[in-house]
Amino acid sequence: MQYWLFKSEPFKFSWDDLKRKGKRGEEWDGVRNYLARNNMREMKLGDLGFFYHSNEGKEIVGICEVCALAHPDSTTDDERWECVDIRAVADMPRPVSLAEVKATEALATMPLVTSMRLSVQPVPPKHWALVCKMGGLDLKALKAGKATLSKPSKANPAEPKKAQPTKPKKAVKKAVARKTKLTPDKR
Repeated sequence: MQYWLFKSEPFKFSWDDLKRKGKRGEEWDGVRNYLARNNMREMKLGDLGFFYHSNEGKEIVGICEVCALAHPDSTTDDERWECVDIRAVADMPRPVSLAEVKATEALATMPLVTSMRLSVQPVPPKHWALVCKMGGLDLKALKAGKATLSKPSKANPAEPKKAQPTKPKKAVKKAVARKTKLTPDKR
């Protein structure tokens, strides 16, 4: 098994959004970096990854699993771009911030520190185990499929709420009717 890190801006697609997708997961689409694409091509079913909120929060918030191998990215007709599908597996009991990762000497060579802009990156096993420990995640429970995955929050900031149409009041209807009547031109 290999380990990975998937970065997402939470206002575009958050950890809660992935949890809402359930067992079917979500296509990790829109990646337009060759190294990140090549990383996805290397992934195997069942590989695990950290879900990292970039820009806002800047923290590892959950564990996801590769549930579909690399395939054409549905967001483009350009056949150079591929992606995998991932699904939520476990919440990180205590999110691990980028500041904590950078402050931990044993993680100085972790790609999150050395290749910060790369959206899909490998995580060496020793770094995986240490970050899981920092986040209070029991690796034995994770391997046994007994790690906790809470329900997603009800609010979904990634999907703007649609305005409900309102019926115009009688006074507004009458005013509209008066303005639309044809009146003779008074010059």
